[in-house]
Amino acid sequence: MSDAAAANLQGYYRWHAQIYDLTRWTYLFGRTALIRRAAEHFSPQRILEVGCGTGKNLAQLARRFPDAEIVGLDLSAEMLSKARKKLAVYGPRASLLHRIYDAPVCAGEPFDLIVFSYCLSMMNPGYAEVLSFCGEDLSSRGRIALVDFHDTRSAWFRSWMGLNHVRMDGQILAALQAAGYTLQPCMVASAYGGLWRWFTCLAAR
Repeated sequence: MSDAAAANLQGYYRWHAQIYDLTRWTYLFGRTALIRRAAEHFSPQRILEVGCGTGKNLAQLARRFPDAEIVGLDLSAEMLSKARKKLAVYGPRASLLHRIYDAPVCAGEPFDLIVFSYCLSMMNPGYAEVLSFCGEDLSSRGRIALVDFHDTRSAWFRSWMGLNHVRMDGQILAALQAAGYTLQPCMVASAYGGLWRWFTCLAAR
């Protein structure tokens, strides 16, 4: 992600952090189901969420995997401030990184699960590079768990989402496959009568 793109997103979330949890449930579908699906397949010991935001997913991950180390990464200090309050109860096994995911972060201790929740579609450009970093951060048995916007047939809605930094051209699933990831399993669903489609999947190399 370029410095300019990162600065734009930081500015965007400086205000949206205050209303994020109150509003996003109306259209960010599949987040809880993604964590449940990951738990059905394996038990990770180290988990990273890229673009962790206010920590909603991190708290669910901490409850679902009570023995796992949980790490959240986000570029917005305001979003991380919200997350820090949610994670205080989990003590030292839950930590936060304030940075861009522009390089691997495992420091020799790879992650068994890397979570992306409505994050990659906002990295324009940058999502393909992020997937390459995942390959270096994942353990040999590691998986990526993703839920995100997929595409839309509506030109006006695509333009509107573009103003909110979201690209909806089916690019994420295509980039995963181009990077050599196997999607296991993958589901694409429609929202609001087909106004847009979103997807959820687990991916492995």
